[in-house]
Amino acid sequence: MLRMSPDAMNSLFKPTIDHIIQHLTELFEKPEVSDIKFLFLVGGFAESPLLQQAVQNMLQGRSRIIIPHDVGLTILKGAVLFGLDPSVIKVRRSPLTYGVGVLNRFVEGKHPPEKLLVKDGTRWCTDVFDTFIAADQSVALGEMVKRSYTPAKPSQQVIVIHVYCTEKEIAGFISEPGVRKCGTLRLDVSGTESTAPRREIQTLMQFGDTEIRAMAVDVSTGRTVKASIDFLSH
Repeated sequence: MLRMSPDAMNSLFKPTIDHIIQHLTELFEKPEVSDIKFLFLVGGFAESPLLQQAVQNMLQGRSRIIIPHDVGLTILKGAVLFGLDPSVIKVRRSPLTYGVGVLNRFVEGKHPPEKLLVKDGTRWCTDVFDTFIAADQSVALGEMVKRSYTPAKPSQQVIVIHVYCTEKEIAGFISEPGVRKCGTLRLDVSGTESTAPRREIQTLMQFGDTEIRAMAVDVSTGRTVKASIDFLSH
């Protein structure tokens, strides 16, 4: 048997509760949620009187707190319903901003000098963050992001593109603080050789599901290109 004082017990939950309250405070500062009238607490921790009291103190009557029946089973029920019919969730919000690093034409006064790259007489800006989807952006089920890529050499068999993410809604360069590599997009273009002088691989990425999916087509031949996204585990 372990007997603890109320203060000691409260201190165990305080870091978690403080983090939740900080997150809610930041959310309610956004204009699109400032007029929310009802706030549902769900999950097993929602049954905690400590959390309920902390949320009430933070809201100060701005929103009414609703705790559904069998609140501890809410998450489980949602998972079961989604497993039976994935279309019950129509829209998701992206937790992060996703994109890749690309080369853009260098513009004096807009791009930093250290990003300048001169190749075959053309001035390029390196490490530009090409955004696929922004943090907190609403993404509908099945929504696609389309991009086109070209192999560097006609004999190239695989195109490897690094995927980057950040918590910021807007990122200019992949070298900015807070931007990190989170995965790799691989396009296997072997077996799709073409006589066209410039091969274009059209890539479609689906962000509205529980996982990000990729598919690609060689535009000149119409053949499907094997595409996969591997995300880092840390």
